[in-house]
Amino acid sequence: MNKSDLIDAVAGDADISKASAGRAVDAVLGGIGDALGNGDSVSLVGFGTFSVRHRAAREGRNPQTGASMHIAASKVPGFKAGKGLKDKVKAG
Repeated sequence: MNKSDLIDAVAGDADISKASAGRAVDAVLGGIGDALGNGDSVSLVGFGTFSVRHRAAREGRNPQTGASMHIAASKVPGFKAGKGLKDKVKAG
């Protein structure tokens, strides 16, 4: 499922226009992105938690040359699925 498929599903389930559903999906994704950008986490009960994770600095290798290189520490987005989502996936 891509973003346009998600918008179609939201429009159908909520009985609203595709334009309104598109704005709603964009608002939700924008809100999650803004919260993560501020270092906050977003918890959706039954679905999961979006959070900022800290990746430590480490040594890596250039695959072309095999030379050792330093990879700097960084912040990356993370997601931990909630029980409701895990149960839906497991049930198929």
